[in-house]
Amino acid sequence: MSNSLALLDVLGEGVDVADVGSGAGLPGIPLAIVRPDLNITLIEPLLRRSTFLSETVQELDLNNVRVERLRAEDCDEQFDVVTCRAVAGLEKLLLWTTPLFYPDGRLLALKGSNAEKEIAGVSTLLSRSGLRADILEVRAAPDIEGTRVVRIAVHR
Repeated sequence: MSNSLALLDVLGEGVDVADVGSGAGLPGIPLAIVRPDLNITLIEPLLRRSTFLSETVQELDLNNVRVERLRAEDCDEQFDVVTCRAVAGLEKLLLWTTPLFYPDGRLLALKGSNAEKEIAGVSTLLSRSGLRADILEVRAAPDIEGTRVVRIAVHR
């Protein structure tokens, strides 16, 4: 959970967030608990997981969270920020999520030590789409191990 909260400092005030492939609700649910100013949509295609998420959101009385049972590529909304953790490689993530944040939002993908390699692997796609990628080293608290986040946004 700690790497979910590492995103706290890179999320603006009161933004609309889509957590793609929410699974167990990470990073969306911890962010919603700590930041009630965020409007979070948990996007999860699997019935069992989306049911779990809906029950969890209800049990925790999280009024700033809604659960959508669908695939990211079938979502027709746009968000300020799209987050994901352990969903897929960057190429697939871009194909699935770019319509959710383009042109004014950004993707924050929690990644590990292969972040540079993944970015290099999608450099042509990024360039062709007018997007840029950078890596953020973030941590939830000073004494907690850092997390690597790939941030994708329109190149301006």
